[in-house]
Amino acid sequence: MTVGGGRVGQRGRLAYIGSYTAAGGRGVTVAETDPGTGVLKLLGSTDAVANPSFLALSPGADVLYAVSETDEGAVAAFSLADPVRPGLLGEPVPVRGDAPTHLAVTGTHVFTANYGSGSVSALPVRRGGGLGAPAAVLAHRGSGPVADRQKGPHAHAVLPDPSGRMLLAADLGTDSVWTYALDPVTGLPRLHGETRLRSGTGPRHLAFAPRADRVYVLNELAPTVTVCRWSSADGTLQPLGETRVLPPGEGVPTYPSEPVVSADGRFLWVANRGHDSISVLALDGSGDVLGLRDVVGCGGVWPRDLTLHPSGRYLYAANERSGDVSWFAVDPETGIPAFAGTVAVPAASCVIFS
Repeated sequence: MTVGGGRVGQRGRLAYIGSYTAAGGRGVTVAETDPGTGVLKLLGSTDAVANPSFLALSPGADVLYAVSETDEGAVAAFSLADPVRPGLLGEPVPVRGDAPTHLAVTGTHVFTANYGSGSVSALPVRRGGGLGAPAAVLAHRGSGPVADRQKGPHAHAVLPDPSGRMLLAADLGTDSVWTYALDPVTGLPRLHGETRLRSGTGPRHLAFAPRADRVYVLNELAPTVTVCRWSSADGTLQPLGETRVLPPGEGVPTYPSEPVVSADGRFLWVANRGHDSISVLALDGSGDVLGLRDVVGCGGVWPRDLTLHPSGRYLYAANERSGDVSWFAVDPETGIPAFAGTVAVPAASCVIFS
């Protein structure tokens, strides 16, 4: 991998950072990560796509996909033949949905959660990693009691089951998680079921436990995590309990954004917008019981995303409104992150690692 004729050292990993160009972001920024210190060194950026707010890599990490979170909604594919200079693989492809906020990649399709229209789109992956027009657009139905946020469906995240047979979609507007079965031949989704959560919670994002038998659903409208039992064999999701991500009595309006589970399944971290913090929750051996261990500052304002470095040693918070990405050294015994540094990335919204 070269940068201006130099070689990116093998001791580092590459990070890709999404942002909102409409708010002054640079689009997709490429950075090198020092695995010994967690420090991010910015290498360059591309603004070829409007509002690439969420990113994902192909299974081979040779293509980068980005939503274009605009009213018309699209997905862009970038070749990583030169990993530090992403190059567009054709024009962004419309998703036939409004304001896609999240995407996930399987071997055959890129799936998007379209917040504005409350739908999930499936775009086929072509040879070379480019995308075709949506092969399916699945519209959610329903609403919730929070008048200004839940008048209709708002699909917010999509997450493939680790078995590769199912796809889960969190819908903030319907207070539910929608489950789709993926056809073993075509990879196309078929509605399998809908699991209702507590009314008014506003499910936003999801994370699987390492054993893949539990799903942690982060709720935006009630700052809580709902623990669910998951069966990939029959695609059933069973809510088991709900845990607050902040101590009782916190008076600041808080909108959790992203859950992250440690590789050993001992800790769950949550980024909290408004409260501008990271919650540390300890999990018991079953994965069913969460205990709030600590809450630390996020190092900025409005942490829209939280990401764990592949080494498990560092957490990264994309602080949208302060325009920076902060990193934290994670104590392996307690799970508590300690602020270690920050770098300016205007309107930052997402961090992923190659």
